[in-house]
Formats: sequence, C-alpha cells, structure tokens
Amino acid sequence: MKHLLFSSLLLLSLSAFADVKPKSDAPNFKLNDLAGKEHALSDFKGKWVVLEWFNKDCPYVKKHYGSSNMQSLQKTFTDKGVVWLTINSSAKGEQGYQEAADAEKTIKELKANQSFLLTDASGSVGRLYGAKTTPHMFVISPEQKIVYAGAIDDNSAADPAVIPQSKNYVAEALNAAMAGKAVAVATSRPYGCNVKYK
Repeated sequence: MKHLLFSSLLLLSLSAFADVKPKSDAPNFKLNDLAGKEHALSDFKGKWVVLEWFNKDCPYVKKHYGSSNMQSLQKTFTDKGVVWLTINSSAKGEQGYQEAADAEKTIKELKANQSFLLTDASGSVGRLYGAKTTPHMFVISPEQKIVYAGAIDDNSAADPAVIPQSKNYVAEALNAAMAGKAVAVATSRPYGCNVKYK
C-alpha cells in the first residue's frame, strides 16, 4: 500500500512538469522583473531569447558566475540582440530565494549581463518548462520555437577549471541557429542543483 502511494505521488510530481522539446512551441508566460515590471515571453517575438534558471547559492551556478563564464556568455549574445532572461524559481524559504532588493544587489555583485532577472517564486514557469536544475538553459527562436533545451555545456563537474575545455551547448546552438544552420546538439541532460520549488 505504501509502495503504491509513493508511486502515485511520484507520478503526480513528475506529471506536474512539462516536457518542452526542441522544435515545439515555447510556452508563453508572464513574470515580473526586480523593478516589478511584467514581461511576457510573447513581448520578445521576433528576437532570439535565452532562458537561464538561477539560484545564487547553487555550487554549479557559482561555477559559471564565479569564473565569469555566464556573464561573458550573456554579454556576447545580448550584444548581438539576444534577450537573456534569468529566472529564479526558488520558493520563499528555500535556498536561493531573494526579495527584489537583495536580488538586485546580487546581480550587481556578480556583474551579470542578462536582460532581466525574473522572479518565479510560485514555480509556475519553472514547471511549465520542466526546469529541473540550476542552471537549466533554453534557447528560443524569433518564431518562439524551442531550439535548444538542456545543460549549459558538456561537463557536469562543479570545478570551474573544466570550463575552458568544455563544449558550450548554448553558444553552439545560438551561433548555428542565428546563422541559419542546423543545431548539432538540440537537447542534453541538464546538470546542477535541483530547482528549489515549494
């Protein structure tokens, strides 16, 4: 009986997550930035968009921000007109959750270069996309189709020393897709800390 109950709960929790795959429509959503302004994904139709799931306390997030890898990637592509949306789906009371003022301070300290940091404390958008880890990355075309979904790169070690030898899937997907070429790796298994949903 306990086993059946556990299995049912596991299936229920898994079914709460969407299965967003490359070539599928990117689910629309609305979230507020740190200034309280609402942004919808549909606002950015006609532009390339990156979604990056974020938790400042996650060692894997620290790997990419502490090395400035994430900031460099953000700047490279926002300079090319890409809209970069960093999303924090940590629930209140969970690791990584921050009120707007503290989050603003964190972004300044990290010298981050995203377009907006969006708050998703309810976890609704994270679940809509099936975001499982921090970081979990999605690349979205100007037609609002999923082009890439998965890990930032091909090395799941938490040590930033591995970054220079790693294959950056997000950069490769953007470079190829923006040039009208096929994306060699359109999906990969994300790695990092579990998103701290409530």
